Amino acid sequence: MELKGIFEIRVSGNKGNEPLKPENTDIKEIKLILDNIEDILYPNQKDRPIISYNIEEGSVKHIFNVGVQALIGLSANLEVVNQLNSIDFLELKTAQAIERIQNISYSKNYSFEIMTYYNNKSFLFEINPLTQYKRTLDLWVDAEFYFYGEITNAGGKNKSNVHLSTEDFGTVIIETPKEFFENEERNLIYRKYGFRVTAKQNIDSGEFDKSSLKYVEMIPYYPKYNEEYLDKLIKRSTAKWQNIDADKWLRDLRGGYDA
Repeated sequence: MELKGIFEIRVSGNKGNEPLKPENTDIKEIKLILDNIEDILYPNQKDRPIISYNIEEGSVKHIFNVGVQALIGLSANLEVVNQLNSIDFLELKTAQAIERIQNISYSKNYSFEIMTYYNNKSFLFEINPLTQYKRTLDLWVDAEFYFYGEITNAGGKNKSNVHLSTEDFGTVIIETPKEFFENEERNLIYRKYGFRVTAKQNIDSGEFDKSSLKYVEMIPYYPKYNEEYLDKLIKRSTAKWQNIDADKWLRDLRGGYDA
């Protein structure tokens, strides 16, 4: 059984004229904290260990019992964040979770003390209205991706989308215009398709933002090699390369490196 440690988020501030405490903390504020815990501790782990929870006095203390391995990795990352004053290098989900907590701090004038305790060691990281933990926007560029899998849900009242269960990335949610569904007569649920989408991609890590996926085209799903579809893609992209010197482009891409 994995050794456990403590992950604590202490929230301090005021609710009206009263100091913040569990008795005057609304469940929506508690949910805002709980919604971010998985992304902070286990950003890319589907089958994570159990996280138990308790709330205590001391302003408001959110206390989680967590595996030591996750705490060691988190503490090391947050120490680098302290040194660089940047969250750009973090896993996308972890960086987004810290951004969300930073936004709560701005909007409610709360201070957050994030602490880890394990193996008689402790670490403190603070987010408050004076800190500026935001990702650098120019690290993220528009890119195209292809996803293949089984459609498990489609539609939506306010924001239409497709839920696609993929082998490599789990379920991805693709924002899809309502016109797509209005013109689609087939029953798509539990059928396999491919989707060409746009998304934000980190130019350093290559990681893509799963929350930014937008529909471009639905394509048939062929598990085997499809020469006709490949020819179609080559034909579509050929026009874009007509005025580009391929050798020069390759040299620029390699920089000073010559294979």
